[in-house]
Amino acid sequence: MNKTPGMAVDEQSVRVSAASATLEGNLAQPANAFGVVLFAHGSGSGRHSPRNRHVAQRLHEAGLATLLVDLLTEEEEVVDIHTAHLRFNISLLADRLAGAIDWLARDPRTAKLSVGLFGASTGAAAALVASVVRPDRVEAVVSRGGRPDLAGDALSLVRAPTLLVVGSDDDVVVTLNEQAFARLGSPVKQMVIVPGAGHLFEEPGKLDDVARLAGEWFARYLAF
Repeated sequence: MNKTPGMAVDEQSVRVSAASATLEGNLAQPANAFGVVLFAHGSGSGRHSPRNRHVAQRLHEAGLATLLVDLLTEEEEVVDIHTAHLRFNISLLADRLAGAIDWLARDPRTAKLSVGLFGASTGAAAALVASVVRPDRVEAVVSRGGRPDLAGDALSLVRAPTLLVVGSDDDVVVTLNEQAFARLGSPVKQMVIVPGAGHLFEEPGKLDDVARLAGEWFARYLAF
């Protein structure tokens, strides 16, 4: 069990049964959390991603629990390093996310918490598809430098409030997000282009901008 400096956050390693796979994850909960955010990693990333862990810490400070989970098993990751085909299998990733959403509903630590999804890269598309598959459980979606366009026909079926965050210097992804935004069916949607940020938001302060935007979005739609 770990503690985030300056505040009480319990973090525990968990094993998540999802879509016939057992996934490794980290569940972190601040006291009196009002919601839980499930992270959808993409493009070869996982629960140890320093960028997503940084965002997760900021969400803890905002009163949100987080579940960072590897959407691929260890065996699948070994294969995917060489083929890179599983990280673009949006259907597979979305099924795993839906299974993780079901796990959150079953686990007594999170069963009563509203669920939000935070997707990066290809994980953003999987998050949007999962929100369509589990519409009664997913209350909001945030995409960071994501590929929502890869959600395909599911885009028009999304109903959860959705925020797309893209760096202004990430030209191709900005265009893809604009196209996806136009097709997004959610009655509540917003796209924010962060000035001076690239694809990974590695520039000073830019990842904190993402975390602030995400925290505000989830606070608005998960707190009820």
